[in-house]
Amino acid sequence: MTDPSSNAATDTGPDTPPDPLTDLGGATAVVTGAASGIGRALSEQLARRGARLVLADLDHDALTRVATRLRATPVALDVADPAGNERLAEIAGPARLVCLNAGVISSHPGPVWEAPPAEWRRVVDVNLGGVVNGLRAFVPRMLASGERHAILVTASLAGLATWPGGGPYAASKHAVVTVAEQAAMALAGSRVSLTVSCPALVRTGMSQVGEDPADVARQALDAVARRAFLVTPREWREAVRQRGRRLAAGDVPQPPQPG
Repeated sequence: MTDPSSNAATDTGPDTPPDPLTDLGGATAVVTGAASGIGRALSEQLARRGARLVLADLDHDALTRVATRLRATPVALDVADPAGNERLAEIAGPARLVCLNAGVISSHPGPVWEAPPAEWRRVVDVNLGGVVNGLRAFVPRMLASGERHAILVTASLAGLATWPGGGPYAASKHAVVTVAEQAAMALAGSRVSLTVSCPALVRTGMSQVGEDPADVARQALDAVARRAFLVTPREWREAVRQRGRRLAAGDVPQPPQPG
C-alpha cells in the first residue's frame, strides 16, 4: 500500500513555479456532496486556497447556504444520475480539481443479508455510481485538455478493512476503492492524478463521533498536492496490512483493530 508520507513534493527554491494543485489561483474546483460534512470542509479549504468553486449536492437549501457563503456556483444534483453529472461537468467547464465526495450511509448496518434489495440499490447507486458517473463525466475532459488535473475520491476506512457489519455501505466503499485503483492505473503516465481518502469515523451527518471533517479535508487536499494515491489514518494501516496477509494466506477473516 502506498504510504502518502513517502510521496512528498520537494521545493526546489523560491523560483519554483506554483504547483497547480496547491496554488489554485482562480482555477475551478468541483465538490460533490458539498452541503455538509467532509464536502463542506473541502469546499471551505478550497475557497481559502483560491479556487473558483462549483458545488453540487442533492440538498438544495443547504447547498445554497454554503454556496452563498463561499461565493460558489451551486448545482443541485443527484450523483446517481449520469446525465446530471454530465450537466455538472458542462457547467463547471475546465476543472483543475474534482472532488467526488458525495455519499450516503446505510440504514441497515448489520449483516449483509438483512438489508433489503432497495437499500442495496440506493447505497450502491450513490456511493459507487456517483464516483463512476463523475469519472465518466470529467476524466475525458481532463485528458483532452493536456493540463495538470487531479481527482479526489472520498471512500472510507470501511473500504480497506472489513467488519462483520457495515451492510451495503461497507461493500460500496470497497468497490469505490477498487474503482479508484483501476482509474489511477489507467491514468498512469497522464497529467491527471487520482487520490482516494479513506478516513475512519468523521463527525458528520453520518456519525456523532470521530475526526473533525476539517482535518480530514486538509489531509486529503495535502495528499492531492503531493500526488499520493491513498490517505488513511496511521493507526489503522497495520490492520489493513494484516487483512491483506490473511487473505493471501487463506485465513479466516478477523475484525480489525487499530494498532
